[in-house]
Amino acid sequence: MSKGVEKLRLGPLPKTEVVKLTIAVSAATKSALDRYASLHSQLHGESVDATALIPHMLEAFIARDRGFKSLNAKAGGSIR
Repeated sequence: MSKGVEKLRLGPLPKTEVVKLTIAVSAATKSALDRYASLHSQLHGESVDATALIPHMLEAFIARDRGFKSLNAKAGGSIR
């Protein structure tokens, strides 16, 4: 692993309740997800594939989206 890559934004994966969704992504995105999964596995010492990472990536994206938080609050929604 490259010395410059010391940590990934996505940390160890928590165990959570899941709901199954089906999505389609571009071949380039699938390749990047597979590479991310490989690096995540190396960094955290636990084998994981891209399908296990996607829900956590989406959750992290939504949690950091200030526009979503603002609009959701105005609409009376509640998020973590």
